[in-house]
Amino acid sequence: MNPDVAFAVWSRERAQRIESVLDARLAPATATPAQLHEAMRYAVLGGGKRVRALLAYAGGQLTGADTGVVDCAAAAVELIHAYSLVHDDLPCMDDDILRRGKPTCHVAFGEATALLAGDALQSLAFELLAEVAPRHPAAQCLLLARASGSRGMAGGQAIDLASVGAALDLQQLETMHRLKTGALIHAAVRLGVNCGRALTDVENAAVERYASAVGLAFQVVDDVLDVEGSATTLGKTAGKDAAQGKPTYVSLLGLAAAKERVEDLRAKAQAALSGFGPGARRLAEIADWIALRSH
Repeated sequence: MNPDVAFAVWSRERAQRIESVLDARLAPATATPAQLHEAMRYAVLGGGKRVRALLAYAGGQLTGADTGVVDCAAAAVELIHAYSLVHDDLPCMDDDILRRGKPTCHVAFGEATALLAGDALQSLAFELLAEVAPRHPAAQCLLLARASGSRGMAGGQAIDLASVGAALDLQQLETMHRLKTGALIHAAVRLGVNCGRALTDVENAAVERYASAVGLAFQVVDDVLDVEGSATTLGKTAGKDAAQGKPTYVSLLGLAAAKERVEDLRAKAQAALSGFGPGARRLAEIADWIALRSH
């Protein structure tokens, strides 16, 4: 089978799998309180690239983990991601009205319900890891908590909000993005890797380099697509970063240099996997997909 086709089949199967796992773990929309549960399901199911779940499954493949064992890690990181999107879209944050091609959660359900839905999705993520994770549940919860908190995703969002209209240098911009976007992508890889065999120090260092590179590459591509994409292809509002005066790789470096940065990060990610052999295949394919994606 053509490698591109094989990856497309694998990613589609894994996306369908995580959709089923999430559907089973989320409370029914009819369960009390019904509106809250409906909003949670609305925010999580039926859309999104599932790149964090795919990274968790690919990380598990690297260490020979059983796919069923990785399910809880993949679901937990998707729940954290979904909660972050619900909160990021609120009027007090980015004030957006479109996400995954449909009205944002607060537009559909009201701000109060959206806020509670995000809170509940975050709690459910850790409940899932604590209850279901068959290996090192405390360590897995700690990993996800650090990636989500003030020294990870939440901290990056705080820097982002404080930087509107500011002139950041490249180091400051990378710090913001490594926290806001990269930390959770890094955690997705590690959560999956940790479901399988233990790695050597050399292998762990290589995984760290890979996760760091793809995490930053994802955000640089987002910056490029915010300029080149449309709401139809992106499933969210295009051009909002420029409209809000947010610092981005494109505003700092220019479009051509931002694309060169993506290619550099892609090369670093691939180089980090060079010592692993066939088990790293899916991680390598995801690095290419992140760099080349159009939405």
